[in-house]
Amino acid sequence: MVQQHSGATAGGAGGARGGGARLGAGAIASLVGVGLLVIFMIQNTERITLTFLFWSFTWPLWLFTVVTALVGALIWFGVGVMRRHRRRADRRAERRD
Repeated sequence: MVQQHSGATAGGAGGARGGGARLGAGAIASLVGVGLLVIFMIQNTERITLTFLFWSFTWPLWLFTVVTALVGALIWFGVGVMRRHRRRADRRAERRD
């Protein structure tokens, strides 16, 4: 048996726009940043000596760049988690009042 559909898609209103998923400004900025990071890593392969407090070690500059980017991303993520937690706690406090 053949069923006829009214033209609606499983995605709901998304089919009416005529396009698929769109990238937001944050996603585009992230992709551009990752692209620039990869270009920087490819161009900077020399080894550097890093000194921090009493430690001294030699790494390729691209590896140092990746580690620095990951640490920065973790800090950024952690700040976001703390901000969301603070907002949730504020909303709970408002509901109690």
